[in-house]
Parts: sequence; structure tokens; C-alpha cells
Amino acid sequence: MQLSNYLFFTTTCEQALEFYTQCGLGRMTDVLRFGVDGMPVRNEAMRGKIMHARFEGPGVLFFASDNDDAEPMRGSAHILQMTDRQLTKQLFDKLAEKGMVTTPLDMQVWGDYYGKLTDQFGVQWMVNCSA
Repeated sequence: MQLSNYLFFTTTCEQALEFYTQCGLGRMTDVLRFGVDGMPVRNEAMRGKIMHARFEGPGVLFFASDNDDAEPMRGSAHILQMTDRQLTKQLFDKLAEKGMVTTPLDMQVWGDYYGKLTDQFGVQWMVNCSA
């Protein structure tokens, strides 16, 4: 058994996954699109949007799609456990572009270098580098 997150976007899934690729998290390794290659489309505005995508990189695996009836993301966050403080800062800064930092990246009372943010697509990220 493996637990993986599934992110639902309304119409920005492709842009979000491209952004995560640019951040260095990994890449889309599989994608199905509404109305393409025999896949159904129930709403013409969704034609060509992502019906299902697999995103993976070293230590990263999640799935994502566009859903015109998706609810806003809340109550969940990805946590990235890091071991290199400089790479932690670089990744945090990239993910924070056009987003909102809710806990600035800094040494925390428990002794780790940690920060939390909501990215420009509404996904919450926690980045933690053990001391």
C-alpha cells in the first residue's frame, strides 16, 4: 500500500504541473485529456484539459486533474522532507512565487529549518529540513 495525494484543479492543472516541473519537483509521467484519444468529455469547455495525470520525481508521487466542479483546496498540505538547507531555501522560494507564505522559512523551535506556503494554484506546501 502507498498513500499518494490527488490534487483537483478547476482548469489550471497543466499550468500547475508545469510550474512544479520548473520548481524541480519532477514531471508528468502520464496524462489523459478530456475528449482526446477516445476519453469522454461532458462539458466542451473541458476539452483538452487534464482528466488524469501522474506526477513524479525523486521521492515525489502525486496525481492531479482538472474538474470544473472542484472544491477549493483546504485541510491538506504536501510536506517535503529535505536534508540540504540551501536546496530547501531554493525550492521554498520557487514554490512561493506568486503564492502566499504562511510560515516564513526559518529555524523553528523544534530545531528544523521549516516553512509553509500556499502556492499560486492554492496548494499548501510545508518544507522541512532536518537539522
